[in-house]
Amino acid sequence: MRIWIRDPLAILAGDEAAGGLVVEGDRIAECLVAGAAPATPCDHTFDASGHVVLPGLINTHHHFYQTLTRACGPALGKELFDWLEALYPIWAGLTPDQLDVASRLALAELLLSGCTTAADHHYVFPQGLEDAVDVQAAAARDMRMRVTLTRGSMNLSVDDGGLPPPSVVQDAETILADSERVIDAFHEPGEGAFVRIALAPCSPFSVTREIMRDTARLAEEKGVRLHTHLAETADENAFCEHTFGCRPLDYLEAVGWLGDRTWLAHGIHFTPEEIERLGRAGTGVAHCPGSNMVLASGLCPAVDLAAAGAPVGLGVDGSASEDASNLMQEVRQALQVQRLRYGAARIGHADVLHWATAGSAACLGRDDVGRIAPGRQADLALFKLDEPRFSGAGDPLAALVLCGAHRADRVMVGGAWRVIEGRIVDLDLEALMARHCEAARAMARGS
Repeated sequence: MRIWIRDPLAILAGDEAAGGLVVEGDRIAECLVAGAAPATPCDHTFDASGHVVLPGLINTHHHFYQTLTRACGPALGKELFDWLEALYPIWAGLTPDQLDVASRLALAELLLSGCTTAADHHYVFPQGLEDAVDVQAAAARDMRMRVTLTRGSMNLSVDDGGLPPPSVVQDAETILADSERVIDAFHEPGEGAFVRIALAPCSPFSVTREIMRDTARLAEEKGVRLHTHLAETADENAFCEHTFGCRPLDYLEAVGWLGDRTWLAHGIHFTPEEIERLGRAGTGVAHCPGSNMVLASGLCPAVDLAAAGAPVGLGVDGSASEDASNLMQEVRQALQVQRLRYGAARIGHADVLHWATAGSAACLGRDDVGRIAPGRQADLALFKLDEPRFSGAGDPLAALVLCGAHRADRVMVGGAWRVIEGRIVDLDLEALMARHCEAARAMARGS
């Protein structure tokens, strides 16, 4: 089937696609200049004259399970370490059914915001949830979204000098064996993949040096990517200096992680010299502005990182810190916080849209998504500018960011419409929300 998405109001692809694009199967077959027609007839034509067309947005850092603890009373008004200590006992009761509904709700929320690919970092494995990645892979396939599921890990409990309780950590042998299992079971390495696996020890303060080293070796052997939280807070830097005798980036390099296989969550507290090292290594950074503001963690030096050559993407982070899973909202927040750091002249709407698309794709090691061009996967997000917030707006692409777009009208994944007129195809969202709310109440009760 060939679909002509015709004459968009604006498109994030330049003048060469001003006349729209043709989707054939799961790929973009043609981009058309204004006034041009497809090379061969199309089965369907979609009039996009009222839509701004973007590549599908790509979320580079999330914790799906945390949708169950939004605006959680015990964690309100706390910074990262205290926030984690308040939530770990609640998360210790996470069940497979709760993870399933949390993952589906997170994916639905992302999809409605124009997101077509999401990376999730799952690192909580209480008894009975040993197959967490299996649960998430099934949910993602049902939702028909692309995911990079990162098999997280923690093996340093509070008894060992870490932060998490013993009930949510695993031993090194279990972590490495299951990491290999989920790669073999689920990782799709080729173009158009819907499920990819990466390995993701949680953070320097929750895993041992040996887990970091052994995970890096396994990732290289299996050809998968590496992910972890790094340089998120000043407390983390102090922990690394006290525990390892070095700063977080030095520790990362010492355990074999500083390279283009790795992307990091947050990356706030780097020195200028460390930023240059990240750029030379090609190590990516997932900028999570909403979470960084809520937890008062600081401002990521994203403009400097990108200038140094480090891939920069965007992430919504967990819905217990950002309290939302809306990637288009995150684009606007990225623009705002980066302007606070760098001034209005150094960062514009085109930059943050790039981070949410091509930059995020680079973080995830994908060149088949994140851009509108012939041969790329047909992952698209279409937004209308028909709300009061857009009335009188000039530049349509700028209006998406500056006026606060937050919900897509249409979303396509792999050539198939997944959102039509603001509703997810073949999903009873109200029933999903009811199930999710009950799961959140049960988690809060500890049952």
